Amino acid sequence: MLSRTADHLYWMARYTERAENIARMLDVAVQTSMLPQSQADTEQAWRAMLGISELQQAFDASHAELNETNVLAFMAIDPANPSSIVSCLTAARENARAVRGVLTTELWETLNGTWLELPARVAPDGDPSAFFDWVKHRCHLARGVALGTMLADEAMVFIHLGTFLERADSTARILDVKYHAVKESVTAELLTQREFYYWAALLRSVAGFEIYRKVYRDTITPARVAELLMLRADMPRSLLACMEQVVSNLKAVRNDVSSDTERQAGKMQAQLQFARIEDILEAGLDNTLSRFMQDVYDLGNRISRDFLVPLGA
Repeated sequence: MLSRTADHLYWMARYTERAENIARMLDVAVQTSMLPQSQADTEQAWRAMLGISELQQAFDASHAELNETNVLAFMAIDPANPSSIVSCLTAARENARAVRGVLTTELWETLNGTWLELPARVAPDGDPSAFFDWVKHRCHLARGVALGTMLADEAMVFIHLGTFLERADSTARILDVKYHAVKESVTAELLTQREFYYWAALLRSVAGFEIYRKVYRDTITPARVAELLMLRADMPRSLLACMEQVVSNLKAVRNDVSSDTERQAGKMQAQLQFARIEDILEAGLDNTLSRFMQDVYDLGNRISRDFLVPLGA
């Protein structure tokens, strides 16, 4: 497969996954903001949302006041923000259009239909939760159509690579930012009511609340939340589950220069597979997550170098 074709497929998948993840985070943030809390706590929560995507400086440059309305507009519908939901869905559609001949008609029509319907969905005075639900639905639809109609060849491998690398990065960012917000509760066995809702919101942002109840059948504790989102291979959005998919798909498209990239991905998977949450908490959850996010960034650059159009080309 031509590297430019693989590049478009990879980024089509990453932008689609990124749009869904941002919608998930913002939807939970809106729900959490309705809980009784001080003005300072509310502002800190929205500042944390910007921190997840490293958008604080960009937001400050274009907005004088940090509040719910401005953050939602900036992260959801601002076309000048390359990481907004609107920008991600537009970029996904543009990458899909560039490789229209590789995609099935159903997949192209799903992605293009999302883009065509987007202007009618971004009314500033509309219900943000309804918009986020629509974004999640369209991203789920695109992923399902791809799995149900695309040939299981190299094209699907690069779609999977983009999806799971982006998902791993997003889960790590969510957990890292939430950790810094309630750092003192990470090793606690009994949580305050506010801390309980905070950790429950984290689980909901990665569709993990029901999964947590099924796996642990007990009250929410930060250590178990971290274990579920990092070390459980059967949790579809966990770091380990994502890295297993990345390793498997890298193996399917290996070439003469990709051995170091495979080795790096395999090392990241092994570190998660054989880790214990007690050891991670003792060493520092923030240190582990920061190192993982840097490793994901480096791995993305390696994948671009070995298979795709190198970044900046």
